Amino acid sequence: MEHVRIIGITGMPGAGKTTIASYVSSKLGIPTFSMGNIIREKSIELGYGLSKEGQRKVVKILREQGGKDIVAKLTLEKIEKSNSKLVIIDGIRSPSEVEFFSKHARILILALHASPKRRFYLLKRRGREDDPKDFNEFKERDKIELELGIGSVIAVADYMIVNEYITVEELYKQFDALQERILNDFEHL
Repeated sequence: MEHVRIIGITGMPGAGKTTIASYVSSKLGIPTFSMGNIIREKSIELGYGLSKEGQRKVVKILREQGGKDIVAKLTLEKIEKSNSKLVIIDGIRSPSEVEFFSKHARILILALHASPKRRFYLLKRRGREDDPKDFNEFKERDKIELELGIGSVIAVADYMIVNEYITVEELYKQFDALQERILNDFEHL
């Protein structure tokens, strides 16, 4: 696994992580592994459905059984099965996850940032079942994410893209401007 390179994408809910992960995956022809999807899959598998409460219970159960890095471990298993040498991980949320992946691969972190108002708007437009229904629920979700340590991951990210009232095309252009630097920086890890 030490030859695997990971572009780890982080950011608060609604910042554009999955949008940029899909773009990069398509542009570079590399697979994306979503940590959130792993939780959603386990939530369905364990009979909790896709509600945010169910997903929180599943995360708690998984961590009790497999440690705080269990979602990272499950993600790594999928990466190993793919035999890919360059991958994207969508949804890194804690410093311990970054540390875990760093022990098994070369990793660079790309953070996406958007204001709370912008992120709430984007989440309402997305309309996924586990998205917040109102701004209070949104703020509570942010609080939970920050308690997990996502702010620390964003703070030490190798790259930052600001997704503040720009078009999707402009978001893509921001990655395009970083692409060569990101790929070259793997050589210096």
